[in-house]
Amino acid sequence: MNFYDGQGFLVPAKSNIKSAKELNGATICVQPGTTTELNLADWFRKQKMTFKPVLIEKLDELLQAYAAGRCDAYTTDASGLAAVRVAQLAGKGEHVILPERVSKEPLGPIVRHGDDQWLDLVKWTLMGMIEAEEMGITSKNVDELLKSDDPAIKRVLGVTPGYGKAIGVDEKWMYNVIKLVGNYGESYERNVGTSTPLKLERGQNALWTNGGLLYAIPFR
Repeated sequence: MNFYDGQGFLVPAKSNIKSAKELNGATICVQPGTTTELNLADWFRKQKMTFKPVLIEKLDELLQAYAAGRCDAYTTDASGLAAVRVAQLAGKGEHVILPERVSKEPLGPIVRHGDDQWLDLVKWTLMGMIEAEEMGITSKNVDELLKSDDPAIKRVLGVTPGYGKAIGVDEKWMYNVIKLVGNYGESYERNVGTSTPLKLERGQNALWTNGGLLYAIPFR
């Protein structure tokens, strides 16, 4: 997994709603026939709360209904909420993503079934980017750290040979990834982090050492 997500709720800022637990009796915009719809029903039932669904299949039409005030809230994965807030609700007032997550939506790269070498390369590239962040290896200092005496850093960067060969690539493959793309944290902040329009906090996508769920398999 490279991104841990969860279903959330988007509400107009002017509603002053601070928690999904304030949505008892609310009208919720949701796409029909999705796990989002099922999760919504389960969560409200668990909270002993009621809601009125507005079911519209086409996303554009659903968001138009939400923006027009037909719904008190719109629900989908939190990353999707952040994206539509920027791309499709721009100029239609301010909107807030409530803090609750009502489902587990882990995301990750997908590869063709049966292509084991490609799976290994994709998997270890991700693990290497996470491991690099934990070790403090960045696109800025990776050249300097080629001289490190730390055996773990030497393995990741290919100074100690054998790990690239094991998956059929050049020994400097992970060095090249970090030099050109950065570690996981650099990639996250560049694409979806707090300095981007999406403004997503790391949250569960922080390293395990910082209270998150990201934990790399050691390069051994």
